[in-house]
Amino acid sequence: MTPTRTFDLLERYEEKFQKEKALSVKRGGKWLSWSTSGYLETCYYVAYGLFEMGLKKGDKILTATNNRPEWNFMDHGMAMCGIIHVPVYTSLNEDEYKYIINHSEAKMIIVSDRKLSEKMKKGAVDAGIENNLFVFDDVEGLPSWEIIIDAGKKNREKWGKMVEEIKSTIKEKDFASLLYTSGTTGKPKGVMLSHENLVKNFLAAAEIFKLGENDKYLSILPLCHVGGRMGNYQTQYSGSGIYYAESMGTFAKAMKEIEADGFDAVPRVLEKVYDNIISKGKQLTGVKKKLFFWAVNLGFKYNVYGKNGWWYRKRLAFADKVIFTKWREALGGRVRLIGCGGASLQPRLERLFWAAGVRVINMYGLTETSPIITISNTEKGKFKLGSVGTLIDGVELKISEDGEILCRGHNVMLGYYKDNEMTKAAFDNEGWFHTGDIGHLEDGKFLKVTDRKKEIFKLSNGKFIAPQVLEGVFKQSEMIDQLMVIGESQKFASALVVPDFEAMGKWCDSRNISFSNHDEMICMPEVQHAYQDEFNKINKSLSDHEKILRFRLVSEVWTPESGMLSPTLKLKRKEVHDRYSKLIETIYAH
Repeated sequence: MTPTRTFDLLERYEEKFQKEKALSVKRGGKWLSWSTSGYLETCYYVAYGLFEMGLKKGDKILTATNNRPEWNFMDHGMAMCGIIHVPVYTSLNEDEYKYIINHSEAKMIIVSDRKLSEKMKKGAVDAGIENNLFVFDDVEGLPSWEIIIDAGKKNREKWGKMVEEIKSTIKEKDFASLLYTSGTTGKPKGVMLSHENLVKNFLAAAEIFKLGENDKYLSILPLCHVGGRMGNYQTQYSGSGIYYAESMGTFAKAMKEIEADGFDAVPRVLEKVYDNIISKGKQLTGVKKKLFFWAVNLGFKYNVYGKNGWWYRKRLAFADKVIFTKWREALGGRVRLIGCGGASLQPRLERLFWAAGVRVINMYGLTETSPIITISNTEKGKFKLGSVGTLIDGVELKISEDGEILCRGHNVMLGYYKDNEMTKAAFDNEGWFHTGDIGHLEDGKFLKVTDRKKEIFKLSNGKFIAPQVLEGVFKQSEMIDQLMVIGESQKFASALVVPDFEAMGKWCDSRNISFSNHDEMICMPEVQHAYQDEFNKINKSLSDHEKILRFRLVSEVWTPESGMLSPTLKLKRKEVHDRYSKLIETIYAH
């Protein structure tokens, strides 16, 4: 059975894969699991319960929660009723939630905990649905989502036939979910996705990942993120067990405990995994340390399918035996796949993970494209390191004259919710969706994405700067955690830099440089000189107009909570620029 609607996954799952651990989550130090039959049964209880509580086909329910099995119960329960799921990030503020609640016309809200319930209250009251606000966690004084389940259990006979009738009326091109873009500028846009959008995307991914029913996959990307959702669906399609960690802070521990075969991530997560590995390598001494960094440098030169030659393969086999096996053991010992998307991944990190026996499957797309446009097919002759892969079946791609990536096919959204003008602006007369990204095709089929069209800026000398490309180059430095290139209409490019405070703390300790906080550290002359030397070294590899001639260190790590990053960890350039406007003035003041 090939699914055509998202909830078709349930019947297929039960039919093909009878599992005791279909969905698992760690809570209170213990792993809890739901069987295939328990999963299916709970989804139906949700559907019956929603009808009993007065909801109907076409209504919308907003969810904001950490990754957990209950998200799936609600997602499929809604879908079977023809109710539109509006999953949102947990890192938004009160006003953002209020806007989305009202704009989406949500009839019910379900959140994970008390904190989110409080952040939703203003919007719920404003929309007149404060009595339809439920919580997944067991929180004293707050209505539990179990009210929905109980209503479903008590009224299964009453609503069973109705659910089956509604299911039969739902078509693959019907509106299935409303996703609000995380937004690096302005108010979030409501993206309308159909069952076909979502289903054909996860089928394309499943064909590449080739997970099996005995595999275990750790779900890290938020399920409200279209990429995290796609991974969640394709894992169920393959019959693999899905596991949810308690938090990102327990990711590595969870990988070891369940011996995961793979996980999903954005590049920022892989950068952190790499930084942790390198940090441990630096703590080694003598021969062990030399071997460690010899293996790392060897990995940076990796190419697929024997293109490096026999002597390289012989050395890599040794490196794998003494170094890379330990890396995999630190991640549970079985990890072989990482699904990666959402931003640009440094090619050297992709090479290193592949050299270490972990295949990074790079993908490219947007919320508006469900998300995949291209994906790295790992088969020989169909894969190229440094690219984001080739087109999925049924999708067309074109590069416009100014380098913008255009897309057309079953993956493209139905449109922006309640915004016909913006929908029209996103498409040209031939039906091509304009992604806003700049890229090119290599060998006629491998896509390389270089920057966001709106982020490219011009210096006063007329030279163009692609900031994401430069940022990727400088972030390869172990001294730099985060960086934003600036300089629009100026004579030269500069940067704001967030140091890697852990690495620089150790650097200062080794030189007996004392400081009491990050603000003091970044002002130390020795630290300033060290960064100047680092920038001088990196600048040698760049064209004259690309060189970062001045920089300023900042003491605040940029996060979604600080407003400097989107929920998907993309830079909010305007917010960063506004926050440090006075500091930027000092760069160009003389």
